[in-house]
Amino acid sequence: MKVYFDNAATTPIRKEVIDLMSQSLETSFGNPSSTHAYGRSAKSALETARKSIAKEMNCAPQEIIFTSGGTESDNMILRCAVKDLNVKTIISSKIEHHAVLHALDELEDNGVKVEYIALDEYGSPKLDDLKRLLQKDDSIKLVSLMHVNNEIGNLLDLDQVGELCQAHGAFFHTDAVQGVGHFSFDLKSQPIDFLTAAAHKFHGPKGIGFAYIKKNSGMHSFIVGGPQERGLRAGTESLHNIVGMQKAIEIAYEKLEEERQFILDLKKYFIENLKGLFPEVHFNGLSENLEKSTYTLVNVALPIDSSKAALLSFHMDLKGIACSKGSACQSGAAEGSHVLSVLHRPEDVKKLPSLRFSFSSFNTHAEVDYVIKTLSEF
Repeated sequence: MKVYFDNAATTPIRKEVIDLMSQSLETSFGNPSSTHAYGRSAKSALETARKSIAKEMNCAPQEIIFTSGGTESDNMILRCAVKDLNVKTIISSKIEHHAVLHALDELEDNGVKVEYIALDEYGSPKLDDLKRLLQKDDSIKLVSLMHVNNEIGNLLDLDQVGELCQAHGAFFHTDAVQGVGHFSFDLKSQPIDFLTAAAHKFHGPKGIGFAYIKKNSGMHSFIVGGPQERGLRAGTESLHNIVGMQKAIEIAYEKLEEERQFILDLKKYFIENLKGLFPEVHFNGLSENLEKSTYTLVNVALPIDSSKAALLSFHMDLKGIACSKGSACQSGAAEGSHVLSVLHRPEDVKKLPSLRFSFSSFNTHAEVDYVIKTLSEF
């Protein structure tokens, strides 16, 4: 049996998305910047996709900027905030995705002040500390905090954080790569200035995503060379990927409640069976909390003998089960999860092996049974 429980890394592409992308490759091969009929047809498809995605996010079409995905979007927003908006201080957390953390390291090397908000024992930002950092000085500030933590699933209250930022005159960016397509957004009313998304997290293609950049933000192009994307991102648009993302997000929100309930039931079933097998199992972050974490994943520290722990991932893979030790970007790294290293003492991280299991509507209860049986045999 093969089981794919690594949907936080990437999701299988829906057939409807593949079909539309194939059609686009065949019929809309013109360059959207060309003025002839082929170009105009491609441009029309491009702008239709932009309008559709903007409708799902409830924002203006010109606020959707197509990028290659979450990493580019995060880099674009952080670097352009410094370059174009005169941001001098960026407030973030130590458990952000490395697309944010590594960008912050480089910006700090170039004179930007970076402050890291204190976290509670579960990895959630302490809003009192955010308020303290916002009041610390008069510099122009940007707060960058992710909506759904990609490793432990903690949910951020976007309205609370955004309102705090507004009250102190700071910009607010959220990496919503794990949230878009799984949670509803209303960007016209939510106090969010910048947001990032990636299609392959909601059953779309890899290599395509978008940045939400609030209109009249004052930002200029991150990648230069042409006037595409309203001058904010040069380069010929990847039309087949864009229409694929359009279809994926449309289906995600059309089926949101139905699929949310199905996946939530799957997560509950997984937790119950895991506790039955390992009464001393520990859930990292808030991933066991059905109200305060995403319904799409759990991150578990398993009470397995440390002498066997190193073989656990290998054992799961041999049995046809795909899961991960952390984010896909880090699962092969010897140093392990930076998120768990922040939350736990190094000796505790080494003592108990942690695995992230992440679900989609393509999964089944029978697959959960197989995973539990496989763990019981280890």
